Amino acid sequence: MSGREGGSAGPGGVRKPPLRPGAYDPADYAPQVVRCAAEAGVSPLLVMTVLHNEAYKPHHPLLERLWQWWKPGASFGLANMHRATFERVRRTHGLSERWRDLRDDPAFAVRAAALHLKDLDHALPERHVRRYTRDELLALGYNTGERNMRAFARGVPPGPMARSYLRRFRAHRDRAARALAGPAGDGRTTAPAEPAS
Repeated sequence: MSGREGGSAGPGGVRKPPLRPGAYDPADYAPQVVRCAAEAGVSPLLVMTVLHNEAYKPHHPLLERLWQWWKPGASFGLANMHRATFERVRRTHGLSERWRDLRDDPAFAVRAAALHLKDLDHALPERHVRRYTRDELLALGYNTGERNMRAFARGVPPGPMARSYLRRFRAHRDRAARALAGPAGDGRTTAPAEPAS
């Protein structure tokens, strides 16, 4: 972890995000991203970029509980996973943890996100329109669901919210690569930008 203000350690021994909203930085979780991406067989750069995209709200467990009270259908964890998505990942991968564990265990939240991206990767056809990279389609799938991802891969244009997510994903890509190249990510995890297929 960086020297930023942080919370106590979660069940996985990884520090919880800070209570102060502006102090959260996904780069603090580079070691977990590298480990979980390798376990899932997905790009750590993809996972880290998704974490940057999902950093729009505070992730401290207390603040997520308040968010949940205010908006009952809200998502949990560093990667903002909704309950229905989590339940699919849990069943597919035989996870024993529960959905609410995402808010209390940052390492588990990263693992669940990496496994979900793996599932999306298996569902994405090898051939897709050239305007998106495979990682961009996977990020869109993370945001909008597998069915929409497959439609975008066929050439159906994304709506305004998905386009906004894609713009942010592209903008965060270099920042995510720097996070993985830093001391926590130890520089061996960056991958060259994926060419459009």
